[in-house]
Amino acid sequence: MRPRISSYTLLHSKPLIPCVCIYIPPRVTTNSSQFITHSIIFIKELAMPRSTIAAKAKPLPHGVYTPVVTLYKAGDPDQDVDHDAMYKQCQALVNAGMHGLVYLGTNGELALLTAPERKAILETAVRAVKDLNKPDYPIVAGISAQSTKETIMNAKDAASAGANFALLLPPSYWAKALSSDAHLSYFRAVADASPIPIVIYNFPGVTAGVDLDSDQLTALASHPNIVAVKLTCGNVGKLTRLTSKFTHEQFGVFGGSSDYLLPTLHAGGSGCVTGMGNIFPASTSGVYDLWKAGKIQEAKDLQDDVANAEWACKKGIACTKYGAWYYLGRDLGLADESTWEMRQPYQPLGDAMKKWTLETLGVLEKAEKERPWRS
Repeated sequence: MRPRISSYTLLHSKPLIPCVCIYIPPRVTTNSSQFITHSIIFIKELAMPRSTIAAKAKPLPHGVYTPVVTLYKAGDPDQDVDHDAMYKQCQALVNAGMHGLVYLGTNGELALLTAPERKAILETAVRAVKDLNKPDYPIVAGISAQSTKETIMNAKDAASAGANFALLLPPSYWAKALSSDAHLSYFRAVADASPIPIVIYNFPGVTAGVDLDSDQLTALASHPNIVAVKLTCGNVGKLTRLTSKFTHEQFGVFGGSSDYLLPTLHAGGSGCVTGMGNIFPASTSGVYDLWKAGKIQEAKDLQDDVANAEWACKKGIACTKYGAWYYLGRDLGLADESTWEMRQPYQPLGDAMKKWTLETLGVLEKAEKERPWRS
């Protein structure tokens, strides 16, 4: 006779701790040596093996991060970056409750920006958070490039601009020519040279299908300057395999969107990086805050609306930026829609898609304004 497990518990920010409720059937007494022996064996089987790597000196803090969209000067045919607008935007996101900000990611249009523009955007963000008396607030900088040399240069530029973490995609221009060993060597070489810790960015949709698996990520997690991964691949199985091996301090595991934030947290993940934060920063960070406070049903209710609203963001950056203009930008005095459009050659949304985007996002409008979880 083996004991029957009834549940397990996730202590916030801690590893999963098995909790066994032992069912003692009729005719089996508590002093039965056979039953006790089976109970001990069963409990040992539940204990999950953990990696023995050391905790990182500077882990990426838990929470919800926004990959901040880049803003351009209204009516400017050259679409120069509008730093005044981005300063306001940064402070608004921080004040709304975001736990960290990511610049120069996919939503930030990294591939459409020059190197000087990238560094200037980071300097604006760092100045904005310092002016809020938050000098240690997490600013994560996208540093992705196609060569090891250029990526290391980007990492050094990001550090000199004041960013405290770097986000890095695998190289992919000649994806089929790169072996698994080549990818591992690339990340390790960049991490060796980077002045700031590296967060791996796994997003097959923008890397010609390159999809780092859990074995590759486990190997990279042992590097002392590789502190976390962002799984925009959406693979929950991969996420769970990683959280079963590492504590947050060893290697943080973040989801790549907020529509599965609560499942990520229940699985032992550290949070998420979500484009939805550009539109509804209080609501997306609110799911994490409610979960951390132990208000699981309230977190679930808010998560449901977040998941349904995020469907709009799945349709592309133009939808995300349009939603950000409508629900956030206008309240910041950044009312010119062209400020929030993508840089050319990418085109603005058509009227039908604009209408659909606002209707899809609208399920969160009331919650974002009222924020009942903060009362």
